Order: sequence, then structure tokens, then C-alpha cells
Amino acid sequence: MKIKHILSWVLRLVIAIIFLQTLFFKFTAHPDSVYIFSQLGIEPYGRIGVGIMELITSALIIIPRTKLLGIFLSFGTISGAIFSHFLVLGTEVKGDSGGLFTLALIVLAACISLFILYKNEFISTISKFIKK
Repeated sequence: MKIKHILSWVLRLVIAIIFLQTLFFKFTAHPDSVYIFSQLGIEPYGRIGVGIMELITSALIIIPRTKLLGIFLSFGTISGAIFSHFLVLGTEVKGDSGGLFTLALIVLAACISLFILYKNEFISTISKFIKK
């Protein structure tokens, strides 16, 4: 059980740190961030909205009581980023050698690992909503 607890914290911190470190670029309208969201056709509202979502998700995933919601939201958020890379941006953006795409894959792997780690809790939570 202790290994699960430590692994959970490490994976959740990885996700939160990656999301939080990108906020500076989104909230300061860094040219690379503006470029990305312009290519997606959702600049500036998409950039700011995604930034707010990542900020909220980072808080939720760190707070033990809300971690399941944080895991779920981080999976949804990063899935959108990965689809954007595949469908519009490509895996390399403005000569970054695939850095952003790699970070997205790391977050996705962490999310999937957390889903597996907490599968019983997710099933129990979903069951409660279905019964209502």
C-alpha cells in the first residue's frame, strides 16, 4: 500500500508540474503559445481557457480528496492536446524537436497509470453516479 501511495504522489506531481510550468507561456501570451492556439483557431480564448483548466486540474489532482476528479480532468485535457498535435500541429512545433509532444505523452502515461492504480475507486465512484 505504501508503494501505491508514493507512486500516486509522484505521478500526480509530474502531471501538476508539467501543467503548471506551461501556464507562464499561456498567461503571458508567449509567441510560441500564441502560435499554437492560432494554428488551432482558438487564440486567445482557447489559450486562456486551457490555461485556467490546467491550473484548476493541477490543484484538484494534488488535493487527496479531489484527486480522482483531477486525474479525470487531466486525462481529458491532455487528450485534447495530443489530438491537436496529431490533427493540426504535428509532433514538432516551431523547431522544438517534439518537446511539447513528449511532455503531453508523459502526462498521458501518468494519467493512464493513475487510472490503473485507482481503478477500483473510479469504478466505485461511477457506480454511485449510475445508481442515482
